[in-house]
Amino acid sequence: MPLTLRLLGHAELAVTLPDFSQLLTACVEAGASIGFMADLSPLRAEAFWTDIAGQVERGDRLLWSARDTASGTLLGTVQLITGLPDNQPHRGDVAKLMVSPDARRRGVADALMAALESHARETGLRTLVLDTVTGSPAEALYRKRGWVEVGAVPDYALFPDGSPCSTTFFYKSLI
Repeated sequence: MPLTLRLLGHAELAVTLPDFSQLLTACVEAGASIGFMADLSPLRAEAFWTDIAGQVERGDRLLWSARDTASGTLLGTVQLITGLPDNQPHRGDVAKLMVSPDARRRGVADALMAALESHARETGLRTLVLDTVTGSPAEALYRKRGWVEVGAVPDYALFPDGSPCSTTFFYKSLI
């Protein structure tokens, strides 16, 4: 599937908020544990992305999109949090890797992570961290990409249906 990957600015995110809100809602409805419960309303999804747009504008967060090159459909996104404490300018937190349920297992997540890791390396970051649901397909992706497991915390978060899930923490050194 031909993908167009872009690092988005605040203005571009602001005009595409409905696409991002729809992606978030679809991922939560498919059971993704990404911080939201099953009753996610369109207003809550839009408020989330509006907040993210503000963080992008302040330079505290970077946001990539993956779109189908032919149709322009938003297939996935990932974020890199860079607005960290003063003693951590060398580090970034990977957050909210989302791929449309209709586009999974087609290399979208891998392409997004490759773009994020490349940018992080090019801008001088040395360490990346992230967390994901233990045993998830995302966990397998991170391992394949060379991420190192730190450990797992039982019952760390909830799936959208309210059932508990364990979370595994990873890091990747870029030097």
